Amino acid sequence: MSSLSTHVLNTVSGRPAAGVVFRLFGPQGLVFAGQTDADGRCPALRALELTAGAYRLEFEVAAYFCQQGTPLAEPPFLDVVPIHFGLGGSGHVHVPLLVAPYAYSTYRGS
Repeated sequence: MSSLSTHVLNTVSGRPAAGVVFRLFGPQGLVFAGQTDADGRCPALRALELTAGAYRLEFEVAAYFCQQGTPLAEPPFLDVVPIHFGLGGSGHVHVPLLVAPYAYSTYRGS
């Protein structure tokens, strides 16, 4: 079994992105739905025990930036950011998201 964590950072403000709604999909469909806390994290996500396989995180970034009062194009350039990744047999994987209205980046963290 594997565990997973994420951390969303708003690269415009340089601060954690609180209140970002996201979903985790796995081999069998929707696994988890939640939102980031004041530190841009979701501790309940890390508590899950996940099997090996292909996964996808989807972050609702346009809704987050609208809540922050950030002007967006219509339609927004980035609405939902998907991150596809794989989990092996065991261990912990950290998938951070650095996001702005017109760009995002991710990597395998520690």
